[in-house]
Amino acid sequence: MPANPITPTVPFDRDGKHHGFLRLPHSRNESAWGAIMIPICVIRRGDGPTALLTGANHGDEYEGPIALQSLAREIEPKQVQGRVIIVPYMNYPAFRAATRVSPIDNVNLNRAFPGAPDGSATQKIAHYFDTTLVPMADIVLDYHSGGKTLDFLPFACAHHLDSVSQQAACVEAVRAFNAPYTLMLREIDSVGMYDTAVEGHGKVFVTTELGGGGTATARSARIATRGARNVLIHAGILAGEMELERSVTLDMPGDDCYHFATSEGLVQPLVDLGERVAEGAPLARVWPADRTGLDPVIYRAQRAGLLAARHFPGLIQTGDCLAVIATAVPPD
Repeated sequence: MPANPITPTVPFDRDGKHHGFLRLPHSRNESAWGAIMIPICVIRRGDGPTALLTGANHGDEYEGPIALQSLAREIEPKQVQGRVIIVPYMNYPAFRAATRVSPIDNVNLNRAFPGAPDGSATQKIAHYFDTTLVPMADIVLDYHSGGKTLDFLPFACAHHLDSVSQQAACVEAVRAFNAPYTLMLREIDSVGMYDTAVEGHGKVFVTTELGGGGTATARSARIATRGARNVLIHAGILAGEMELERSVTLDMPGDDCYHFATSEGLVQPLVDLGERVAEGAPLARVWPADRTGLDPVIYRAQRAGLLAARHFPGLIQTGDCLAVIATAVPPD
């Protein structure tokens, strides 16, 4: 297999704070010998664990980039024992285009793992993370939100894993992040995900969904920044005390938590995020977008719980995720 063409301009094993780039050669019309320059910051002091913090896996999700820009500026080596690797714009072409997938090759980075060193630009980025950055890490935090098409309750989450000990370590780190909600997430399809790749390496993994609508709020940015600091303190990398508040624990017991549209049209939400619903209760109406006088399609809850996610734009297409219902887990 050929070597990955990405070259870091920062050292990974030298003490101090180092700002630079992951340089990926990319020949294009505008620049024959051009490159994709992915910003990176490495903060290191002495021996200790390594945390890899990533944002903009999808380019229209902003809480992670905001938090990681702040941390890259604020954290000093004297506060660190070990190493923090910060990549605020993991999918840099998508981030600059404000799109979920890369405008270069139309590939979704979070479905491209393990990637390929001789593949498209996105596949090369995935391969570099999978073979170089993730193996360096002991703990990985990857930020997500709903982008332009979904809106979420602000939660940090872990996955159900085959390894009991690895799952327990992930859950502890997720609880340390201390988002307002803590979720055991059931993915629709985990093939090719960064999550799956990181967990396959045996690493402690934390991910989030912190809002949506293609923007960030003051609250969601605060949650993102505080959560990363908590995770670094939990990992023994950053000095200080964790800032903890009450977090509601949620679970997704089955695939029926997901609700998909079987029609297209204008969405009328009937339940807001965080509200409780009974099984069979109406979640939304979808009205025809091209005429009056017809009844709306009514979508009902497939299970009881609370609304954890919803479709964001006012118009929906057949096959879009309309809603996600999670169930509250009683406190220990």
